Amino acid sequence: MRTTTGWQAAGPATLRRTSLERRDLRPDDLAVRVDYCGVCHTDLHALGAHDQDAKSPLVPGHEFTGTVTATGPEVTAFSVGDGVAVGNIIDSCGACAMCEAGQENFCHSFPTLTYGGTDRHDGTTTLGGYSREYVVREAFAYALPAGLDPAAAAPLMCAGVTVWEPLHALGVGPGSRVAVAGLGGLGHLAVKMAVALGATTTVISRTGDKRDDARRLGAHALVESTDSRQMDAARDTFDVIIDTVSAPHDLAPYLKLVAMDGTLSIVGHLGPVGIEAMDLLVGRKKLSSAGSGGRPATAEMLRFCAAHGIVADVEVLPSAQVETALDRLGRNDVRYRFVLDMSDLD
Repeated sequence: MRTTTGWQAAGPATLRRTSLERRDLRPDDLAVRVDYCGVCHTDLHALGAHDQDAKSPLVPGHEFTGTVTATGPEVTAFSVGDGVAVGNIIDSCGACAMCEAGQENFCHSFPTLTYGGTDRHDGTTTLGGYSREYVVREAFAYALPAGLDPAAAAPLMCAGVTVWEPLHALGVGPGSRVAVAGLGGLGHLAVKMAVALGATTTVISRTGDKRDDARRLGAHALVESTDSRQMDAARDTFDVIIDTVSAPHDLAPYLKLVAMDGTLSIVGHLGPVGIEAMDLLVGRKKLSSAGSGGRPATAEMLRFCAAHGIVADVEVLPSAQVETALDRLGRNDVRYRFVLDMSDLD
């Protein structure tokens, strides 16, 4: 076994620095020194739900960048010293229809998650990127394109691919009219990507407080969802709405903004939703969702971001301040993504 250092759950939103064990490298494995790890709302939820009496430890973190420090004998795509990025999926069955279609994120036997998952070979619980080293299959590591800042690129591996998946699948491009509901960790990347794809892009927000930020990110307009006149004026306007709002909310006002044959894609709140069929019927509107991305889409997303200079807007903190990051994230006190510098674990 390999020994490293990381941050393990010790209570709700509480972590302790401790030694962690990583597996010895299998033939197709990489050992990665984790340099920067993003802090996701999923981490906050996982910590809040973790049973401290559980036998399996919890080490969060599923969007990180780092440097290859060792390779297994069958690795061909990476060498020691290469920059890599790892997201929230680190294995899948590789044989089902979804995996064969390059959609490992929808694996029929469920993809192996970067933390809190079950290793397909030895049955151990996966431990995440809040650590100085991670061991991952070559197939689920991605070359970090030159020119992308490694700290600001880390959130691309979760937040970025989460919004790239529907934008790409729904064919967003020049001439598309896109709206992004919510301007947070997901939303600000959705705006950047939609603009780079050539879409006329609008932000939907409860207030006009983020109007200047929306323009800075490239958005062409902002609609205040609490202003009935603005919402009425935007009715039947958008080909695609990417809904990144994480809290439960009424979808009807957003569906009214979708154009004929357009789509409302929910990527924020993934719990139960309620809709009136008439809100879909009038205009043949569609309701969809997306989550993460398969290997081909993730690699394409990174290439696209490199070509267009897209990274997350981040606030970088030393990993010792992880609890500060989690507390502020819970209060929505970040624009737009926290990233931990893991070098203080040396």
